[in-house]
Amino acid sequence: MGDGSGGSKSIMHSGTAIIESAAKVIEKGKQLAGYVLEAAPADIAFEHGRFVIVGTDRTVSIMELAQKLHGDLKLPADAPQSLDVVHVSDGPGASTYPNGCHVAEVEIDPETGFVELVSYSCVNDFGTLVNPMIVEGQMHDGVVQGIGQALMEQAVYDEEGQLLTGSYMDYAMPRAADVPSFALADHPVPTKTNPLGVKGCGEAGCAGGLPSTMNAVIDALAECGVRHVDMPLTPFRIWQALRAARPSRPQ
Repeated sequence: MGDGSGGSKSIMHSGTAIIESAAKVIEKGKQLAGYVLEAAPADIAFEHGRFVIVGTDRTVSIMELAQKLHGDLKLPADAPQSLDVVHVSDGPGASTYPNGCHVAEVEIDPETGFVELVSYSCVNDFGTLVNPMIVEGQMHDGVVQGIGQALMEQAVYDEEGQLLTGSYMDYAMPRAADVPSFALADHPVPTKTNPLGVKGCGEAGCAGGLPSTMNAVIDALAECGVRHVDMPLTPFRIWQALRAARPSRPQ
């Protein structure tokens, strides 16, 4: 049972449901394995995909058990007839909050206002990583989304409210050539609010990419007296800010 979209909680909710459902499957499996192995369910443990009589080498895998259930295995009427379960999970009891540190390094051409992002590094805590490759991919696209919003993406409207940047011929989006290779590192601290120990990560790249890029640019411009520039930090806007910050030359 969900409670609305938001907060990168897909794995928290679906993962909790999977863990709870799997526990019910295992309990049914112990009963069925008891018939196959001729032992009491209380004497059976589930380890590494196999049901085993504790203290012995007598085992049956969950896949073998499923095959027997679809074969000619005779079971009492009061025994489970399959490993199927129907379960509705209430989801985790509390939200989780990932955290991390993002560092952007930029170089700015003072004559043109052009910004080059020369390096980007981040360390993140997303709790238990179920699929590190997917997490890394989410970080890549999220960081690029934040960089794009900071440096180039702008919706332009005319006086009547008509969107003028209605296609990618007019609306600038970051491409591979606009960003460097990212240095990513994980420092997972499993949360205690859900059985998997996972935290959300979907928005983390954008949440870190945007302010770190903005702060890097403003920090670079600070020595010239620039303290604020509205997004996006296009070359023209930076050029204007630099010219406005220069002291007037005597006539």
